[in-house]
Amino acid sequence: MASTSAGNRRMRVHVVSDVHGNARDLAAAGDGADALICLGDLVLFLDYADHSRGIFPDLFGTENADRIVELRTARRFEEASAFQTRLWAGIGADRASAIQRAVRKQYAEMFAAFPAPTYATYGNVDIPALWPEYAGPGTTVLDGERVEIGGRVFGFVGGGLRTPMRTPYEISDEEYAAKIEAVGEVDVLCTHIPPEVPELVYDTVARRFERGSRALLDAIHRTRPRYALFGHVHQPLVRRMRVGATECVNVGHFASRGRPWVLEW
Repeated sequence: MASTSAGNRRMRVHVVSDVHGNARDLAAAGDGADALICLGDLVLFLDYADHSRGIFPDLFGTENADRIVELRTARRFEEASAFQTRLWAGIGADRASAIQRAVRKQYAEMFAAFPAPTYATYGNVDIPALWPEYAGPGTTVLDGERVEIGGRVFGFVGGGLRTPMRTPYEISDEEYAAKIEAVGEVDVLCTHIPPEVPELVYDTVARRFERGSRALLDAIHRTRPRYALFGHVHQPLVRRMRVGATECVNVGHFASRGRPWVLEW
């Protein structure tokens, strides 16, 4: 287990999630903090608030981005998938190579903006295989692992569960539960997705329930961390609530807010 010691002084940690291409604000997110924690989703595939931003409109244009958002918002996922397939066929490009080039460009900007030290885990739209190429010596990547920061133990579990959206880093419930189990008892449990609590997984703008983790909720009841921190749900019905002894906090949609959530002790 790595360690960042604070002695007897107060500690301040800034936490961000769902950065989605906001490198400008990310560069200042660690100002005044002893460490920055990032809960993933660095990549911006498509901005649902501004359909001209992201990898998808860069490749296919804003009009097609409007259409894909319309289909996904209506939960017409099969139509959305077929529509994307036609678009890729139309440009005659290798999909994986084109996406990876665009993601690499964004990762170069995102990781360059991280302060030292940063502790990061993956979101569901991230591509973990690329992170070692961009994470510098001041960035520690953790997934199913623990780290000590200022005398408190933080556990990290990245990625999301499988959905019809088929984002890049979705894994099975069993694999996710195994990572939760590997983390064990911690003071602060850091994940990308929330525990499976209706108020925490419902997005009030998208008007749908995102996938939360039952294994994460069970671990919160069983191990009683002081905090469970997460993101993923951009406009949650409830941003903060207590589950047993644990304060569960959605740290916010950093791409739009541009401000970190602050934890002090």
